[in-house]
Amino acid sequence: MAYSSLEECLLDLEKNKQLIRITEEVDPYLEMAAIHLRVFEAGGPALLFENVKGSKFRTASNIFGTIERSKFIFRDTLKQVQQLIEIKNNAIAALKNPIKNFSAGLAALKALPLKNPFQKPILFQEIKIEDIPQIHHWKMDGGAFVTLPQVYTEDIDKPGIMNANLGMYRIQLSGNEYVLNKEIGLHYQLHRGIGVHQTKATNKNQPLKVSIFVGGPPSHSVAAVMPLPEGISEMTFAGVLGNRRFRYMYKDGYCLSTDADFVITGEVYPNENKPEGPFGDHLGYYSLQHDFPLMKVHKVYAKQNAIWAFTVVGRPPQEDTSFGQLIHEMTGSAIQHEVPGLKEINAVDAAGVHPLLLAIGSERYTPYAQTKQPSELLTIANHVLGTGQLSLAKFLFITADDANKLSTQNIQDYLHFILQRIDLSRDVHFYTKTSIDTLDYSGESLNSGSKVVLAAYGDVKRELATEVPNCLNELNHFEYAKLVMPGIVAIQTREFSTYENAINELENLNEQLSTFNEKLSTLPFIIVCDDADFVSKTLNNFLWVTFTRCNPSHDVYGLNSVTKYKHWGCSTLIFDARIKPHHAPPVLKDEAVEKRIDKIFEKGGSLYSVF
Repeated sequence: MAYSSLEECLLDLEKNKQLIRITEEVDPYLEMAAIHLRVFEAGGPALLFENVKGSKFRTASNIFGTIERSKFIFRDTLKQVQQLIEIKNNAIAALKNPIKNFSAGLAALKALPLKNPFQKPILFQEIKIEDIPQIHHWKMDGGAFVTLPQVYTEDIDKPGIMNANLGMYRIQLSGNEYVLNKEIGLHYQLHRGIGVHQTKATNKNQPLKVSIFVGGPPSHSVAAVMPLPEGISEMTFAGVLGNRRFRYMYKDGYCLSTDADFVITGEVYPNENKPEGPFGDHLGYYSLQHDFPLMKVHKVYAKQNAIWAFTVVGRPPQEDTSFGQLIHEMTGSAIQHEVPGLKEINAVDAAGVHPLLLAIGSERYTPYAQTKQPSELLTIANHVLGTGQLSLAKFLFITADDANKLSTQNIQDYLHFILQRIDLSRDVHFYTKTSIDTLDYSGESLNSGSKVVLAAYGDVKRELATEVPNCLNELNHFEYAKLVMPGIVAIQTREFSTYENAINELENLNEQLSTFNEKLSTLPFIIVCDDADFVSKTLNNFLWVTFTRCNPSHDVYGLNSVTKYKHWGCSTLIFDARIKPHHAPPVLKDEAVEKRIDKIFEKGGSLYSVF
């Protein structure tokens, strides 16, 4: 179905019993986000808030709350997009089947953006930033934020929509030192297209013109998060996915999406930054206050009866998980074509996406060798860590499965396969003093940390422990141990103080366990943590705590570790997954707000039917 607006999509969802209207007045300060979170956790419908305190505009959230609803929204175009991506990946095969791919070719005609012939869209009205619903998501947030923005910029050397970038970068509307209605914050991370555009404009000592679109057809939001190759316009992808050409016009030198519900225009001047944040982010922690580009507001537009689209991010999984699932659904084998030998990859959502990658590759370099060991896998790993946003990964597990039965999507089975085969004296490869995700505070400073590749291949080397060895519950200075899964145990200990103390503590652990090497041979991983019960309770808890709170170079230790010819190895890996003083605090729900929103879920409330 080709939606011409966000409202048309929401009405379609309502018709198909996938949307609920909330008629009670809801405060955009914490209440709206809390309602969204509770409905998302229940696998509930999309939400349309019709009575927003302090604003005349309605808001909508949880639009992409499940992969099933996301696929429903794009039910008429998803297959065609998959075909187009496959044609790009394998053009020769497509030429051999022209009839089969004919419909995909017709769909591609929607890719060309359509310039609005009218100078002024009839439906647009000029408003102020303060008129927009000021949604404050988490208690420690620095102000109101835009969480589903489509941020549009152009290349100053190659202006025009076909060389433009559309990305989803966080926008702070109020708070901190921002002058209300005149200034907003623009937060973007490493490896983003907008950074290239700002660099070029700064080098010419010129401001970068920025347009922020909110709402419009849902294909526009997906296009803003789609990892397209550099040089391919996201607006063309939006047209294909939405089965409707991206409509636009220029006003005062700014590009305006004429299908958007809201448009904010402004300029980013060279070397003008202001503190942005804190903000409860998708790793489940607050990203703290740092200087980011300042955008000076030019004008703000809204359609008549505009709807403000938003989402809430926090500890995964959240609504943005569906974006990742939808992208995976569309791209299929695209990554395999980009990285030769790579069969499958999973950026693990429960660990915050960038901290943990699981991969399956090929091992074809030395089929004649008697001993099976990683070889091609290391080449693939280096390629992965040099590819776009995959390069932000901290922990990359990679293996090869000659039987082709393993999947990265079944995380526990995947880790079991790895743990049975990994040779910890050979298969651990560190990258130090390198870049990591801007939102990841486990490193040495902003954007700076380390990586580790764990590449395992070959025959089974060990059976895995299915209960906690007694020696782990008889340690001095370590409280008790719990089994996380076969081969992995969590040990609870005192809170982290300093790295100097941590080194001494882990050396003490090594000394205590040095006489139990045989008993620990079935235990490749030990997780040192603040709360062993929490870590061992669910697989997602283990993934979140271990891989968001560890900086490989600083927080990975080993029993009986040895460094030989610059290569480090051990008999058992120890992850110090305690919270460190430099870590950002985790996002937590506000109990008072939770009690206030109960009335909407009780009998007679708009959302009574959700539970």
